[in-house]
Amino acid sequence: MSVTVPKEALTFFKQLSKNNNRDWFNDHKKEFKALEAKVKELYDMIYNNLNVHDNVDKLKMFRIYRDVRFSRDKTPYKTHFGGSFHRKKPELRGGYYLQISPNNESFLATGFWDPHKDDLYRIRKEFEMDDSEIRDIINNSKFKSVWGEFVGDEV
Repeated sequence: MSVTVPKEALTFFKQLSKNNNRDWFNDHKKEFKALEAKVKELYDMIYNNLNVHDNVDKLKMFRIYRDVRFSRDKTPYKTHFGGSFHRKKPELRGGYYLQISPNNESFLATGFWDPHKDDLYRIRKEFEMDDSEIRDIINNSKFKSVWGEFVGDEV
């Protein structure tokens, strides 16, 4: 079964970005819920495929409602779908994040977000002992064609 990002979802978020208010969203909430269900199928398919190669124990799709308490941007709704795939703990940490956004702003992130100090120490020690494998990966022309060059603390 092939599942893709519905084009209507991208159109919906473009419209939401121009009308990011409670009245507009409430008028279009049924449409959003239908799109959310379709995108959930995509996230479920990705979850199942990730488990062929990795040990992912949890999928979390994020809510559309923004927490505006500590943000300069006070718009009430996110203009994207976001979901994280958590690896099985404690032996596997890190994970994956997929954001689906209009205007070619979708992205996939992998690795650790704010690693525990013991994990960070181990990663640094591994690179210190032998950084050739990671350098081969990030300097590979196919890798660069997709991900570009890394700068600063991106590595």
